[in-house]
Amino acid sequence: MPVNCSSPRQRAEREAATQELLRARVVAVDNDERQQLLEKVVELNLEVARGIARRFRGRGAEDDDLEQVACLGLMKAATNYRPETGVPFIGYAVPTIRGEVKRYFRDCSWTVRIPRRLQELQGRIARVLPLLVQELGREPTPMEIADRLGVDCSEVREADAARGCFNVLSLDRPVGAGDGDLLLADTVADDEDPHLSRIDTIDQLGPLISALAPRDQRILELAFVENWRQADIGADLGISQMQVSRLLTRILAGLRQRLEPIDIAA
Repeated sequence: MPVNCSSPRQRAEREAATQELLRARVVAVDNDERQQLLEKVVELNLEVARGIARRFRGRGAEDDDLEQVACLGLMKAATNYRPETGVPFIGYAVPTIRGEVKRYFRDCSWTVRIPRRLQELQGRIARVLPLLVQELGREPTPMEIADRLGVDCSEVREADAARGCFNVLSLDRPVGAGDGDLLLADTVADDEDPHLSRIDTIDQLGPLISALAPRDQRILELAFVENWRQADIGADLGISQMQVSRLLTRILAGLRQRLEPIDIAA
């Protein structure tokens, strides 16, 4: 069973093997056996956790720490997952692992506890500060920063007073030699890259599509891989264009419903 899955078929095989191990764990009565099955699930899906950790690199945390947190998230997902819900394991594990990594950045990397709003404001200040310096030709005052961000000056002063509480790399740190005035903040996106979410969705869709009826799989392939018109799909299947439209609506609605985050933790 491949653990580094690069094709929909391999991902479907990994999902099937994972489900088999988890079902066996449900009925196992020996604690040692249950633990061994859990470890096999984690080992089988380890690359999923590592892949998520890689997507959060370059944001100030050590790579090893990110991978460890992601693996703990995978262990949590494998422990709490319930096969009887019908939700694919990958569909439960990915948001669980990603949530653990985000919580690590939000909670675990601060040596002194400060309000989350100040954590977020520090990031906003770090992003806008180079622009203001360039525009003004000098360091901006707290009032000028506050005006640009649309916040009270007192909040800017409060956030500035809390600087240094973050125990990883500062957003004000230069990226490196040869990069001019480029700061770490300039290289970190304001929001999570939407392409990363797309990759996660594709990973989750594999087992769902494999479980569809052959005709439904054929319709999806012709519509979204071959880019056929609905009329041509209908001619190929011997049905009308209207029937194809209704079938596509039903298939996509079912996939969306299965992809919605569902809390199946114990």
